[in-house]
Amino acid sequence: MNLTDGYTSAAVENAPVKELFPGIRLRPLWTGDNGAKAHVLEMDPGTSWEGLDVHEPGPEEVFVVSGTFNDGAHDYPAGTFVHAPAGSSHIPQTTTGCTLFVFYPEG
Repeated sequence: MNLTDGYTSAAVENAPVKELFPGIRLRPLWTGDNGAKAHVLEMDPGTSWEGLDVHEPGPEEVFVVSGTFNDGAHDYPAGTFVHAPAGSSHIPQTTTGCTLFVFYPEG
């Protein structure tokens, strides 16, 4: 048996880029059979999500890879992990620019 059977990998630089809003780009890395998703989100300095980002149907988990992420209420510097429960919401924004690893365990 190979210990890595079932592994998948994705390089961020090879992931397709989808511009969600001006200066905010999503790079999908992986989608699981149960709908779970992993993405990298890149936000240029001075950008803000257009409208409220509601976490449905499940939670959102974010790791700040670089820069400082703001959820509309708090700053989260690089190295911070944020768990947002299902049904919660925020307005993602940044003054410095940031790169986030975003995981949706329930899609």
